Amino acid sequence: MKKVIIALAVLLASFHLADAQKVAYVNTETILAAIPEYAAAQIQLEALGDKYKAAVETELGKVETLYQNYQSTRHTMTAQQRQNAENEIIAKERVAQEKQKIYFGEDGIMAKKAEELLDPIRKRVETAIESVARSEGYDLVIDVAAVQGIVYKNEALDLTGRVIAHFNENR
Repeated sequence: MKKVIIALAVLLASFHLADAQKVAYVNTETILAAIPEYAAAQIQLEALGDKYKAAVETELGKVETLYQNYQSTRHTMTAQQRQNAENEIIAKERVAQEKQKIYFGEDGIMAKKAEELLDPIRKRVETAIESVARSEGYDLVIDVAAVQGIVYKNEALDLTGRVIAHFNENR
């Protein structure tokens, strides 16, 4: 993290020394929050996530019920019955874990749905940022939502409002 901050400081210093460079910043979190389609996509993703979470919790509930039943009756079971019950519990647990991976894993349904719903909006935001930066002659635009360690920012260099306006004009 320190390397990123140092690199950013060196980059900004080199722009300052060149004096011909114009630097500005945006806050993509603010921009995205101002886009109704983004909020609607977030709500849709949240509802879908709740649905999948409930499905996983149902499976985990089945595992818990099996385990509780096993715990209360294992002393009356034969060794083979205990083994069968344990295998059933393990199998159900694997099913629950697999569902969780399918729904919420790195390449899971939720990740793909988020990409499908949010990426087009993010690309349009990037295009709007680039368009505003080019039209106003900026050489570098920093996203303050993505960069940690910013201790001061001059409000006059904030393009966030102009990007939102540009985005809304070009829907």
